[in-house]
Amino acid sequence: MSALGATTEALRAARFENPGFEARLLVAHALGVSHSDLIALSREPDPATLAPLLARRLAHEPMALILGHQGFWTLDLEVSPATLIPRPDSETLIEAALASCTAPGRILDLGTGTGCLLLATLSEFPQAWGLGIDVVPAAAALAARNARRNGLHSRAAFLVGHWAGAIDGVFDLVLSNPPYIPSADIAALMQEVACHEPGSALDGGADGLDAYRTILARLPALLAPGGVAVLELGIGQSADVGALAQAAGFPAPDLRHDLSGIARALILKNSFGVRPRGG
Repeated sequence: MSALGATTEALRAARFENPGFEARLLVAHALGVSHSDLIALSREPDPATLAPLLARRLAHEPMALILGHQGFWTLDLEVSPATLIPRPDSETLIEAALASCTAPGRILDLGTGTGCLLLATLSEFPQAWGLGIDVVPAAAALAARNARRNGLHSRAAFLVGHWAGAIDGVFDLVLSNPPYIPSADIAALMQEVACHEPGSALDGGADGLDAYRTILARLPALLAPGGVAVLELGIGQSADVGALAQAAGFPAPDLRHDLSGIARALILKNSFGVRPRGG
Protein backbone atom coordinates (compact mmCIF):
# COMPACT_ATOMS: atom_id res chain seq x y z
CA MET A 1 0.00 0.00 0.00
CA SER A 2 1.20 3.53 -0.76
CA ALA A 3 2.08 5.97 2.00
CA LEU A 4 -1.00 7.99 1.11
CA GLY A 5 -3.25 4.93 1.28
CA ALA A 6 -1.76 3.74 4.57
CA THR A 7 -2.07 7.20 6.13
CA THR A 8 -5.67 7.49 4.98
CA GLU A 9 -6.52 4.10 6.49
CA ALA A 10 -4.86 4.98 9.80
CA LEU A 11 -6.88 8.19 10.06
CA ARG A 12 -10.07 6.44 8.98
CA ALA A 13 -9.56 3.74 11.62
CA ALA A 14 -9.20 6.50 14.22
CA ARG A 15 -12.53 7.91 13.01
CA PHE A 16 -11.31 11.27 11.71
CA GLU A 17 -13.94 13.00 9.61
CA ASN A 18 -11.86 13.69 6.49
CA PRO A 19 -9.16 11.00 6.43
CA GLY A 20 -8.36 11.27 2.73
CA PHE A 21 -7.94 15.03 2.77
CA GLU A 22 -5.90 15.04 5.97
CA ALA A 23 -3.71 12.22 4.65
CA ARG A 24 -2.90 14.25 1.56
CA LEU A 25 -1.96 17.22 3.73
CA LEU A 26 0.37 15.10 5.87
CA VAL A 27 2.02 13.36 2.92
CA ALA A 28 2.51 16.65 1.08
CA HIS A 29 4.04 18.17 4.22
CA ALA A 30 6.38 15.19 4.60
CA LEU A 31 7.49 15.62 0.98
CA GLY A 32 7.91 19.37 1.38
CA VAL A 33 5.42 20.23 -1.36
CA SER A 34 2.07 21.96 -1.44
CA HIS A 35 -1.15 19.99 -1.31
CA SER A 36 -1.95 21.03 -4.87
CA ASP A 37 1.44 19.77 -6.12
CA LEU A 38 1.06 16.34 -4.55
CA ILE A 39 -1.01 14.91 -7.39
CA ALA A 40 1.82 15.40 -9.89
CA LEU A 41 4.38 13.53 -7.80
CA SER A 42 5.10 9.84 -8.00
CA ARG A 43 7.72 9.58 -5.24
CA GLU A 44 6.93 8.36 -1.74
CA PRO A 45 7.79 10.28 1.43
CA ASP A 46 10.47 9.08 3.80
CA PRO A 47 8.67 6.97 6.43
CA ALA A 48 10.90 8.51 9.11
CA THR A 49 9.47 11.91 8.17
CA LEU A 50 5.84 10.91 7.72
CA ALA A 51 5.44 8.62 10.75
CA PRO A 52 5.87 11.32 13.43
CA LEU A 53 3.49 13.63 11.56
CA LEU A 54 0.82 10.92 11.52
CA ALA A 55 1.45 10.15 15.19
CA ARG A 56 0.87 13.80 16.08
CA ARG A 57 -2.43 13.86 14.21
CA LEU A 58 -3.56 10.57 15.75
CA ALA A 59 -2.90 12.24 19.12
CA HIS A 60 -5.42 14.91 17.99
CA GLU A 61 -2.91 17.69 17.55
CA PRO A 62 -4.58 20.23 15.24
CA MET A 63 -3.53 19.94 11.61
CA ALA A 64 -2.63 23.63 11.52
CA LEU A 65 -0.03 23.15 14.28
CA ILE A 66 1.45 20.16 12.46
CA LEU A 67 1.70 22.07 9.18
CA GLY A 68 2.76 25.29 10.91
CA HIS A 69 0.36 27.61 9.14
CA GLN A 70 -3.32 28.36 8.58
CA GLY A 71 -5.29 30.34 6.03
CA PHE A 72 -7.49 33.20 7.24
CA TRP A 73 -9.39 35.65 5.03
CA THR A 74 -6.92 36.18 2.16
CA LEU A 75 -3.82 35.63 4.33
CA ASP A 76 -1.53 32.73 5.14
CA LEU A 77 -0.55 32.86 8.81
CA GLU A 78 2.09 31.11 10.85
CA VAL A 79 0.59 29.39 13.90
CA SER A 80 2.05 28.06 17.14
CA PRO A 81 0.89 26.62 20.48
CA ALA A 82 1.19 30.15 21.92
CA THR A 83 -2.04 31.27 20.26
CA LEU A 84 -5.45 30.14 19.13
CA ILE A 85 -5.61 28.82 15.59
CA PRO A 86 -7.61 31.25 13.42
CA ARG A 87 -11.13 29.96 12.71
CA PRO A 88 -13.38 30.64 9.73
CA ASP A 89 -16.04 31.83 12.20
CA SER A 90 -13.79 34.76 13.14
CA GLU A 91 -13.89 36.01 9.54
CA THR A 92 -17.38 37.23 10.50
CA LEU A 93 -15.63 40.04 12.41
CA ILE A 94 -13.84 41.16 9.26
CA GLU A 95 -17.14 41.19 7.37
CA ALA A 96 -18.71 43.21 10.20
CA ALA A 97 -15.84 45.71 10.21
CA LEU A 98 -16.04 46.20 6.45
CA ALA A 99 -19.80 46.75 6.65
CA SER A 100 -19.71 49.05 9.67
CA CYS A 101 -16.56 51.14 9.44
CA THR A 102 -15.59 53.43 6.57
CA ALA A 103 -11.89 54.11 5.97
CA PRO A 104 -10.52 53.79 9.53
CA GLY A 105 -7.15 55.42 10.09
CA ARG A 106 -6.20 53.71 13.38
CA ILE A 107 -7.12 50.13 14.28
CA LEU A 108 -6.61 48.37 17.62
CA ASP A 109 -6.72 44.59 18.10
CA LEU A 110 -6.96 43.46 21.73
CA GLY A 111 -5.69 39.94 22.36
CA THR A 112 -4.19 39.77 18.88
CA GLY A 113 -2.90 36.17 18.94
CA THR A 114 -1.67 35.38 15.43
CA GLY A 115 -2.62 38.91 14.37
CA CYS A 116 -5.33 37.47 12.11
CA LEU A 117 -8.03 40.08 12.80
CA LEU A 118 -5.74 43.09 12.59
CA LEU A 119 -3.85 41.90 9.52
CA ALA A 120 -6.96 40.86 7.59
CA THR A 121 -8.51 44.25 8.31
CA LEU A 122 -5.36 46.12 7.30
CA SER A 123 -5.34 44.17 4.04
CA GLU A 124 -8.80 45.60 3.29
CA PHE A 125 -8.08 49.17 4.49
CA PRO A 126 -4.81 50.13 2.79
CA GLN A 127 -4.79 53.60 4.33
CA ALA A 128 -4.98 52.28 7.91
CA TRP A 129 -2.34 51.65 10.56
CA GLY A 130 -2.88 49.07 13.31
CA LEU A 131 -1.73 48.10 16.79
CA GLY A 132 -2.06 44.58 18.19
CA ILE A 133 -1.79 43.83 21.92
CA ASP A 134 -1.31 40.44 23.55
CA VAL A 135 -0.39 39.48 27.08
CA VAL A 136 1.70 36.54 25.81
CA PRO A 137 5.11 37.68 24.46
CA ALA A 138 5.35 34.70 22.08
CA ALA A 139 1.98 35.64 20.60
CA ALA A 140 2.97 39.26 19.99
CA ALA A 141 6.18 38.07 18.33
CA LEU A 142 4.24 35.61 16.16
CA ALA A 143 1.83 38.33 15.06
CA ALA A 144 4.77 40.53 14.07
CA ARG A 145 6.19 37.69 11.95
CA ASN A 146 2.81 37.27 10.31
CA ALA A 147 2.70 40.96 9.46
CA ARG A 148 6.02 40.59 7.68
CA ARG A 149 4.97 37.29 6.08
CA ASN A 150 1.99 39.06 4.50
CA GLY A 151 3.70 42.31 3.57
CA LEU A 152 1.85 44.39 6.18
CA HIS A 153 4.69 45.09 8.62
CA SER A 154 5.05 48.75 7.63
CA ARG A 155 1.51 49.44 8.84
CA ALA A 156 1.35 47.26 11.96
CA ALA A 157 2.96 47.21 15.40
CA PHE A 158 2.60 44.67 18.18
CA LEU A 159 3.09 45.12 21.91
CA VAL A 160 2.92 42.95 25.00
CA GLY A 161 0.32 44.12 27.50
CA HIS A 162 -2.81 43.24 29.45
CA TRP A 163 -5.65 44.28 27.18
CA ALA A 164 -5.60 48.08 26.84
CA GLY A 165 -4.16 48.84 30.24
CA ALA A 166 -1.10 50.71 28.92
CA ILE A 167 -2.72 52.44 25.92
CA ASP A 168 -3.45 56.16 25.82
CA GLY A 169 -5.08 57.17 22.55
CA VAL A 170 -8.18 56.66 20.46
CA PHE A 171 -8.90 54.36 17.54
CA ASP A 172 -11.40 54.36 14.71
CA LEU A 173 -11.84 50.59 14.84
CA VAL A 174 -11.32 48.28 17.81
CA LEU A 175 -11.35 44.51 17.31
CA SER A 176 -11.17 41.66 19.79
CA ASN A 177 -11.68 37.92 19.98
CA PRO A 178 -11.36 37.53 23.75
CA PRO A 179 -11.41 34.28 25.74
CA TYR A 180 -15.09 33.47 26.29
CA ILE A 181 -15.38 29.81 27.31
CA PRO A 182 -16.67 29.36 30.88
CA SER A 183 -13.89 27.81 32.96
CA ALA A 184 -15.88 24.69 33.82
CA ASP A 185 -16.57 23.96 30.13
CA ILE A 186 -12.99 23.85 28.90
CA ALA A 187 -12.30 20.23 29.84
CA ALA A 188 -15.27 19.11 27.73
CA LEU A 189 -14.08 20.84 24.55
CA MET A 190 -12.88 18.70 21.67
CA GLN A 191 -9.44 17.23 22.32
CA GLU A 192 -7.75 19.34 19.64
CA VAL A 193 -8.75 22.48 21.51
CA ALA A 194 -8.65 21.47 25.17
CA CYS A 195 -5.25 19.78 24.96
CA HIS A 196 -3.41 21.77 22.31
CA GLU A 197 -4.52 25.42 22.41
CA PRO A 198 -3.59 27.85 25.19
CA GLY A 199 -5.93 28.01 28.15
CA SER A 200 -5.31 31.72 28.52
CA ALA A 201 -6.93 32.29 25.12
CA LEU A 202 -9.95 30.12 25.98
CA ASP A 203 -10.80 30.69 29.65
CA GLY A 204 -13.33 33.49 30.10
CA GLY A 205 -13.85 32.94 33.83
CA ALA A 206 -16.79 31.41 35.65
CA ASP A 207 -19.44 32.79 33.27
CA GLY A 208 -17.22 33.34 30.22
CA LEU A 209 -17.58 37.12 30.45
CA ASP A 210 -14.51 38.26 32.40
CA ALA A 211 -12.59 39.56 29.38
CA TYR A 212 -15.64 41.43 28.07
CA ARG A 213 -15.99 43.23 31.39
CA THR A 214 -12.35 44.33 31.24
CA ILE A 215 -12.51 45.42 27.60
CA LEU A 216 -15.81 47.25 27.90
CA ALA A 217 -14.61 49.15 30.96
CA ARG A 218 -11.78 50.65 28.85
CA LEU A 219 -13.52 50.81 25.48
CA PRO A 220 -15.25 54.19 25.93
CA ALA A 221 -11.85 55.83 26.39
CA LEU A 222 -10.37 54.02 23.39
CA LEU A 223 -13.02 54.54 20.75
CA ALA A 224 -12.86 57.73 18.69
CA PRO A 225 -16.03 59.73 17.96
CA GLY A 226 -17.76 57.94 15.12
CA GLY A 227 -15.66 54.83 15.75
CA VAL A 228 -16.70 51.19 15.76
CA ALA A 229 -15.81 48.23 17.97
CA VAL A 230 -16.34 44.62 16.86
CA LEU A 231 -16.14 41.86 19.47
CA GLU A 232 -16.35 38.13 18.83
CA LEU A 233 -19.05 36.26 20.76
CA GLY A 234 -19.38 32.72 21.98
CA ILE A 235 -22.58 30.81 21.33
CA GLY A 236 -25.49 32.32 23.24
CA GLN A 237 -23.55 35.29 24.63
CA SER A 238 -25.02 38.13 22.58
CA ALA A 239 -27.61 39.23 25.16
CA ASP A 240 -25.20 39.18 28.11
CA VAL A 241 -22.38 40.98 26.31
CA GLY A 242 -24.86 43.44 24.80
CA ALA A 243 -26.14 44.27 28.28
CA LEU A 244 -22.57 44.86 29.51
CA ALA A 245 -21.96 47.18 26.54
CA GLN A 246 -25.10 49.21 27.23
CA ALA A 247 -24.12 49.47 30.89
CA ALA A 248 -20.83 50.98 29.67
CA GLY A 249 -22.81 53.71 27.88
CA PHE A 250 -23.09 52.37 24.33
CA PRO A 251 -26.35 52.29 22.38
CA ALA A 252 -27.93 48.93 21.63
CA PRO A 253 -25.40 46.88 19.64
CA ASP A 254 -25.81 45.33 16.22
CA LEU A 255 -25.06 41.67 15.56
CA ARG A 256 -23.59 39.80 12.64
CA HIS A 257 -24.14 36.06 12.27
CA ASP A 258 -21.71 33.47 10.96
CA LEU A 259 -22.49 30.91 8.25
CA SER A 260 -24.10 28.63 10.84
CA GLY A 261 -26.54 31.38 11.87
CA ILE A 262 -24.80 31.99 15.21
CA ALA A 263 -24.52 35.58 16.46
CA ARG A 264 -20.73 35.80 16.20
CA ALA A 265 -19.87 39.52 16.07
CA LEU A 266 -21.17 42.26 18.36
CA ILE A 267 -20.88 45.70 16.78
CA LEU A 268 -20.72 48.83 18.93
CA LYS A 269 -20.89 52.30 17.40
CA ASN A 270 -19.96 55.61 18.93
CA SER A 271 -22.31 57.50 16.61
CA PHE A 272 -23.04 60.61 18.64
CA GLY A 273 -19.92 62.61 17.84
CA VAL A 274 -18.60 62.27 21.40
CA ARG A 275 -17.11 59.50 23.45
CA PRO A 276 -19.64 57.25 25.23
CA ARG A 277 -20.24 57.79 28.92
CA GLY A 278 -17.20 56.71 30.87
CA GLY A 279 -14.66 58.03 28.31
